Amino acid sequence: MNAKKIAVYVLVVFVLYLIITDPAKAADYVQIGFEGISDAAKAVGDFMTWLANGGK
Repeated sequence: MNAKKIAVYVLVVFVLYLIITDPAKAADYVQIGFEGISDAAKAVGDFMTWLANGGK
């Protein structure tokens, strides 16, 4: 097995362990992740709007 497959396997096992042992904490991590993605998308949108307005 190559290192990438092993790393993915370990990550999947860790995520499953986290979900099984503490579902509330796992839900918090998912919420934090989605909030981060949402904030990043909003920042890109704001930047594109700024560019479209001539950088003013």
